Amino acid sequence: MIDSIYGYLSFMTLLGFAVMGIDKRKAKQRAWRIPEKTLFAIAFLGGGIGSLLGMYVFHHKTKHKKFVLWLPVAALLYLVIILRLFGFVWK
Repeated sequence: MIDSIYGYLSFMTLLGFAVMGIDKRKAKQRAWRIPEKTLFAIAFLGGGIGSLLGMYVFHHKTKHKKFVLWLPVAALLYLVIILRLFGFVWK
């Protein structure tokens, strides 16, 4: 069970990172963009850490207050879940 959760969170982390990079590239090309609600959904469904890393690696959405506020919340949420799964927090 824990392996499945770990696999899911790993996939979502990579997805969160990737979509931030894809959306940044599309922004530079003035192409169709990934909706903000999709970016937030990915972050809060397990991709918070990847989305936060992607935001700063790709310098994407760093001037949008809602992203600067809520992506760290999503990342912290999933960091706590990961630490809890491995028994590092609140034994």
